[in-house]
Amino acid sequence: MSVLDTPGLLPAFIAENRPRAHGAGLDLYEYARVTAPLTSLHDWPAAFAAAGRRYRAEAERAEAEGRTVTAGTSYRTAARWFHAAGLLPHPDRAAAARLAADADEAMRRALALLEPTAERVAGEGFAGWLRRPARAGEAGAPVVVVVPGMDSAKEEFHALAEALLARGLAVLAIDGPGQGVLAATSAPEPDYHHVVGRALDALAGRDGLDPARTAVVGLSLGGYYAAKAAAHEPRLRAAVTVSGPYRLDWDGLVPFVTETLTQRCGSPEAARAFAARIDLTALAPTITLPLLVVEGGEDRIPGVTAATALASRAPNAELLLVPHGNHLLGTALPDWLPTTADWLATRLG
Repeated sequence: MSVLDTPGLLPAFIAENRPRAHGAGLDLYEYARVTAPLTSLHDWPAAFAAAGRRYRAEAERAEAEGRTVTAGTSYRTAARWFHAAGLLPHPDRAAAARLAADADEAMRRALALLEPTAERVAGEGFAGWLRRPARAGEAGAPVVVVVPGMDSAKEEFHALAEALLARGLAVLAIDGPGQGVLAATSAPEPDYHHVVGRALDALAGRDGLDPARTAVVGLSLGGYYAAKAAAHEPRLRAAVTVSGPYRLDWDGLVPFVTETLTQRCGSPEAARAFAARIDLTALAPTITLPLLVVEGGEDRIPGVTAATALASRAPNAELLLVPHGNHLLGTALPDWLPTTADWLATRLG
């Protein structure tokens, strides 16, 4: 039996993902309308994909009529809904891949209309969108690489990207192995610092950037990836983890997490081996660059040791703890997002 068939899981899943939907920029009233008719989590992907198609159709009409801003905004909203449609261990991997491709394509069309300087950046094991701020200094803009987590993707963290762009920082939001558009063709990679390194390589020589001033932000499992990159990638000047794990205990993880990892890793054995690699105990003391650890006091996930331990063991780390914040702190955006963006802008100078 799939975890999606667990009795009573549907209302809990809807409630727990409401703050995440808010953080991703979905309208919460529409979120309520889309989720209200659901009788099973198996219905979730189709319902959210239908919302994405509605916004895509609206965008296409607006684009045909020359209403560029409306079209671009609607494409971006469509990308959010298509991404949210895949927040489950999807029983049909081909369908999940189509949702990720729809999200990616909708974001491409949004950026083409709203931010013509944005461009696709891709290489071995990663694919993403590079967005430039409206103004940059003569030396070019610093760059922040944004890394998603276990079931997130580059289309989720719009609010973070906008906050960084507003402070003069360029943003490269990527999907890595096992994420977003790469989830159907690759497995998650514990040694994610290689992915970040290749992404930084790809920025060399691009107009309007200062590749000597780079940072990484990782969210959820991406927080572990960011910490790994912070320990191994000398080109980084700063790093941020948001709701990241310090360590995973496979036997303590809830079925939703283990089933998602099993699907993305390809087998229970591969998923268990992957989870065993997610441990910063030995690595934490070697992370010497400026590190901001953002945590919510209400973020409690069985089997996950939170990254608050990282803040006390990395020598140049700071902890930003929001007592009422949940996982990814969608319940507390004003309490961490501006501060985190300012922290990065200051460190990248």
